Amino acid sequence: MAVGFDPWAAVLERLDDAAKLTGVDPDIHRLLRTPKRVLEVAVPVRMDEGHVEVFTGWRIHHDTTRGPAKGGLRFHPQLDAREVAALAAAMTLKTAVANLPFGGAKGGVRCDPTKLSLGELERVTRRYTVEVMPLLGQDRDVPAPDVNTDGRVMAWLMDTLATMTGRAEPGAVTGKPLSIGGTRGHSGATSAGVVVCTRSVFTELEIPVAGSRAIIQGFGKVGGPLAFLLSSAGMRVVAVSDIGGAVHNPAGLDVSALADHCAHAGTVAGFDRGDPIEPDDMWELDCELAVPAALEGAIDDHVAGRLGARVVVEAANGPTTPSADAILDRRDIVVVPDILANSGGVTASYFEWAQSRQGYAWDEHTVASRLRKGMEESFVGVWAKSELLGVSLRRAAFALAVERVAEAISARGLFP
Repeated sequence: MAVGFDPWAAVLERLDDAAKLTGVDPDIHRLLRTPKRVLEVAVPVRMDEGHVEVFTGWRIHHDTTRGPAKGGLRFHPQLDAREVAALAAAMTLKTAVANLPFGGAKGGVRCDPTKLSLGELERVTRRYTVEVMPLLGQDRDVPAPDVNTDGRVMAWLMDTLATMTGRAEPGAVTGKPLSIGGTRGHSGATSAGVVVCTRSVFTELEIPVAGSRAIIQGFGKVGGPLAFLLSSAGMRVVAVSDIGGAVHNPAGLDVSALADHCAHAGTVAGFDRGDPIEPDDMWELDCELAVPAALEGAIDDHVAGRLGARVVVEAANGPTTPSADAILDRRDIVVVPDILANSGGVTASYFEWAQSRQGYAWDEHTVASRLRKGMEESFVGVWAKSELLGVSLRRAAFALAVERVAEAISARGLFP
């Protein structure tokens, strides 16, 4: 995250702009500027050495007008309440852009999972689940994996919830392992959605996908599969960076070999089929596509002024600061915003939630085709809104989302 970047302030700035663009009721605007629920909890855990460590956790509901709260669970040592609130608000808008029957939530624990044993990680997850349990349930709040969490963590969460309530409720969690009701295609859905958006925006801008060059920041569970999918689509992935460093090959990196190297080394740094490059310098490389697939605030003013790409497709949440957005706009760099570009993950979560509630699993082709169709429809809606209002794709996406949420709030009214 960029130094000094305030993710909640960034969300409010974009919400305010969307409210102005759409002319929504000022009362609804005020509602959207305040999270519906903020729960902060202590997460005491007995460590392997025998002492008790107390972590801090959060679960925040931003808005639940359109349906149950939906949002991931992340474990990160720098996590704080403002970041969680910003991510929850982004989920409200993301589910609205994707036209899914969900509201927005986010949660997490401030911890460093790389320093926890498997047993400690499980105890953190289970104790956190107990502490936030009053908010959870398939009709209330449905968590999913996020940064540093995965299907195993979701399985622990679901099992804890079932043990404590005495009810089997597989729809209360998404991103589960297939063996306990997960859906095929969920793990790569965010990456697949980014590719759909990349194809769509390149078509609109008349840029050929085959032969185009891409750089990717992040080589984790989104950036890794994405590099393979872009390469398979005919693009040259010329540079990749992660927390350990960056590697560059103007002819295109061998993504499979890079993945093997990363699996052994834990980082892309040191890959012998490319040249080392400073992660910050990677942004300057001439290319058609840049994909931030790491954490918030990666593209700040400094990066935006040097960026060598024609198009940015945001695989991460909140990777571009508002002031950087203005610079990219002035430089005619097209940005497909996070609340559209990375909504493949929450769309697949919706499919899993629906299947869990039906008790009927879809086949892989059905999941893939419905995901592609949903992402294409979302892109068309945002592109049309951008053309209608004469604004950037981000401003259009926020405007479309705010309109949909405002319509739901207006329809339901205010109790009492």
